[in-house]
Amino acid sequence: MTTRREKDSLGFIDVPADALYGAQTARAAENFPISGMRAHPLLIRAIAMVKRAAAEANRDLGTVSSRRADAIIAAAQEVIDGRWNDEFVVDVFQAGAGVSFHMNANEVVANRANQLLGGAPGEYAEVHPNDHVNYGQSTNDVFPAAMRLAALLALDTLSPEVDALADTFAKKASEFGPILKSGRTHLQDAVPMRLGQEFAAYGVAFRKSAESLRHTADSLRELGLGGTAVGTGLNTHPEFRAKAIAILARISGQRLTPAEDLRWAMQSQAPMAQVSAALRSLALELIRISNDLRLLSSGPNTGINEIHLPSLQPGSSIMPGKINPVMAELAAMVGFQVIGNDTAVALAVQAGQLELNVMMPAMAYNVLASITILANTLHVFRERCIAGITANADRCRHYAESTIALATALNPYVGYAKAAELVKESVATGESMVSLARKKQLLSEEQIEEILDPARMTEPRPPKPRP
Repeated sequence: MTTRREKDSLGFIDVPADALYGAQTARAAENFPISGMRAHPLLIRAIAMVKRAAAEANRDLGTVSSRRADAIIAAAQEVIDGRWNDEFVVDVFQAGAGVSFHMNANEVVANRANQLLGGAPGEYAEVHPNDHVNYGQSTNDVFPAAMRLAALLALDTLSPEVDALADTFAKKASEFGPILKSGRTHLQDAVPMRLGQEFAAYGVAFRKSAESLRHTADSLRELGLGGTAVGTGLNTHPEFRAKAIAILARISGQRLTPAEDLRWAMQSQAPMAQVSAALRSLALELIRISNDLRLLSSGPNTGINEIHLPSLQPGSSIMPGKINPVMAELAAMVGFQVIGNDTAVALAVQAGQLELNVMMPAMAYNVLASITILANTLHVFRERCIAGITANADRCRHYAESTIALATALNPYVGYAKAAELVKESVATGESMVSLARKKQLLSEEQIEEILDPARMTEPRPPKPRP
């Protein structure tokens, strides 16, 4: 590999000759060979949007020449378009505050701008990474702004998937509306309900999760761009802050506003914790519901077997014909990972000290990773599992008619204690509640057919006058 020699404040270092990054990125690549993972494409896109917005603002304010600013804008747009993602080589686990990733961005934009002006990488006479690309900025205000913007962009891919999953469950609820089954509490027999009611509740759970995500996303819209080193705005034009954020809002298509307090925006990363917590809540619902689906489809001969999940692949290397609930299993595992990511985010958010939280790279990585795997999982979970679920109506009806919890409907007529005795006898003898009520002449035949009708129990209805 041919190299070029660059100099930074620590001295000289070799950089690959055709690389768009420079000395500080090369040092970071040597210092942090940690995970082999690179920055999320949306974080690269977001920081390039910040660089373009800052260049436009500086050009308009006359703090960077039009020639330089236009080259920076053009180079940043190429990064926004994903053209130079391979030039972002710094590991996701790196120096605090994201300085290394930020300088990676500054160097790529600067070197590409120099190329556009007829120069070569490593020749910073026209456009310098610090003096021009980073004019009026600091890692301490740029990285949190890019991190929040990247999360907003990512949530735009997740929210529609949550909405679509909620809608699919709602459609299944309508399809399964007439199907009677036994409810279960404590994993024991409970009163009858309809399969459609169960699936409707699943849909509401995801709809509520989508609402929570949209609400918490709004906390990301306040940006501290323009605060520079400690939130005082040192080395910025007085109009830079408002102008740059307005331009950034236009470029990104996101509603963005200057932070109420620049020091707060730098010291506190609570908005990232709030978003991560909403992702955790979504993951908890995903785990819970995926586990329900595994239980309801268990069997087919020795389990509950009230629903059939789509058969996607052979389920065993030794047991012929076995089919496993693979999508529900996937959903649960992804949920576990999101919960782990949230723990890392929470620890990073509380680790802020004085004027800066330096743990932002961990926040950015974990929040973006959670959004990505959730969006992908919800998509395949909906298409390859939920949309294809069918009901075993006969099995459901059998459970609805044989549940001992039918005795609950007798409470207004024979009292709780007498009903409990009937339950014990039913369990001991295997005789149904309907048969026992008929044999003991507790109710007339007409009353038995109405009061112990499972369908009647699935909606609120006052008891008939006591006989």
